Amino acid sequence: MERNRNVPLKSRGARSKRLRQPEALPQHLVLLGAPGVGKGTQGELLSARLGACHLSTGDIFRAATTLNECDRTPAITRALEHMQRGELVPDEIVLGLLTERGNRLCCGAGFILDGFPRTVAQAEALQECLAQHQIPLDVVVSYELPLEKIVARLSGRRICPNCKAVYHLEMHPPKVKGMCDVCGAALYQREDDRPESVRVRMEVYEKSTAPLVEFYRRDDLLVSISAEGTPEEVFMRTMNAFKKRQTVAR
Repeated sequence: MERNRNVPLKSRGARSKRLRQPEALPQHLVLLGAPGVGKGTQGELLSARLGACHLSTGDIFRAATTLNECDRTPAITRALEHMQRGELVPDEIVLGLLTERGNRLCCGAGFILDGFPRTVAQAEALQECLAQHQIPLDVVVSYELPLEKIVARLSGRRICPNCKAVYHLEMHPPKVKGMCDVCGAALYQREDDRPESVRVRMEVYEKSTAPLVEFYRRDDLLVSISAEGTPEEVFMRTMNAFKKRQTVAR
């Protein structure tokens, strides 16, 4: 969502004052969670409810691969070079991608960061960036789900190679087994969605994110939410946690 993308930073003051009333909901959020917990879906639901700009690093990386060379920014070009070599994109480049979209961080309606930060170093860099613009971070939501349920979610996912439609063998199966409902192409399973790959991804995630969770817990910004159930149930759980946090703050 790109609502109010062009609202200048100087106009944020009056808006921020109104949003800081006791009944206001948080407007500057970070979403944490392992692959498969559904934080992207929650980001979209929260964006629709709060009016805040949803900024997903996963979306940025996916969009970057489709850009013509002449349309790529320096940060995107450097990120693609690392991705093509199978390397993790360094912290400073990821932050560069976000600062290139700084108008979203300064969005008058707030922002929802999905997939960033992923390390303490990234969190510290984000902290410095927000401080430069005098933007507060209201809350960090950590979506949690047992490992076996994450494996089941991701290993059941199937993708259409043509129209990119996404299915799940249990939660959203195609009408005809193995075939896309939209274009009829044969569905496939991504290599990193295989159970053994998911477990490796989770090990990497846990190593990098456990310190990050503690980083935000120390600043009293962390809210842990169970990611079990339907997206609507998780969303209501999140909103209730926000309201409870406000009540405690009063």
